[in-house]
Amino acid sequence: MITRGFFNNAFPYRRFHLSPGFIDADRSYNSQYFFTFASQNIYHAILIMQNKVVIITGASSGIGLALAREFAQRGNKLVLAARSADKLQEIEEELKSQGADIITVITDVSVEADCRNMVEKAVEKFGRIDILINNAGLSMRALFKDVDLSVLKQLMDVNFWGTVYCTKYALPYLIQSKGTVAGISSIAGYVGLPGRTGYSASKFAMHGFLEALRVENLKTGLNVLIAAPGFTASNIRKTALTNDGSQQGETPRKEEKMMSASEVAKHVAHAIEKRKSTLILTFVEGKLTVWLKKWMPDTLQKLTYKHMAKESNSSFK
Repeated sequence: MITRGFFNNAFPYRRFHLSPGFIDADRSYNSQYFFTFASQNIYHAILIMQNKVVIITGASSGIGLALAREFAQRGNKLVLAARSADKLQEIEEELKSQGADIITVITDVSVEADCRNMVEKAVEKFGRIDILINNAGLSMRALFKDVDLSVLKQLMDVNFWGTVYCTKYALPYLIQSKGTVAGISSIAGYVGLPGRTGYSASKFAMHGFLEALRVENLKTGLNVLIAAPGFTASNIRKTALTNDGSQQGETPRKEEKMMSASEVAKHVAHAIEKRKSTLILTFVEGKLTVWLKKWMPDTLQKLTYKHMAKESNSSFK
């Protein structure tokens, strides 16, 4: 039974007066109490996310770079992985100048030995791993009938196998810390996108892998997060591969109308803090799309075709 004493003990900052149907605090203290309560929650959230050892792949640009900045700002220890040595050095200098404890490791996630080395460097430096964010990714833009199969293999190597390799070698440490493994996926992991067969296939594969891993570890304390940001302003479309494997070099979409990478990073950090299993961002291109996939799949196929056909220089109309 809930009594006045319960509330007085639970909320020591102000004694509550119970009346039938509601709880009312003295009006003069309302703002003071709620400010104190909110401040405590924010402080507690910051403490939860402090001093964690966080590995981020694909950390040299886009969402990966935004995640590095977000977790550094929260006071965590960072292991940043990417292929570009120059970009990693720039990021390391930037974040160290702000007081971050950080190492960078040149890593091609499609190479198993690189992923193992990255994990070993992380443990050698910090002694543990609390969070692994599989963010490294590659996209494409070509019809399946035109694309060279090597392009699809490259996407699977980076998006799927990169996630598998990094997770495999980090898993013992993540289980030990009861930490989180996260996969930065895409709505393309829920819905097949025309012109992006290899990209969708790799993200569907990532989803299947992470979902199975989650079930395997229901009793170990490991948290598994699948995050689907939707279309995000980043360079992933500029580096997307065309039918012959060359980068398309420019984006076919209006980047300024998309969610920013920094906003995505904040949502991902919050989801990890709350130990969520799924994160779907944006409404129309995210939550609504997933809902339509479940309840109105035929309608969604037509809408997807129409939406993607609006891209500049679309290969289908």
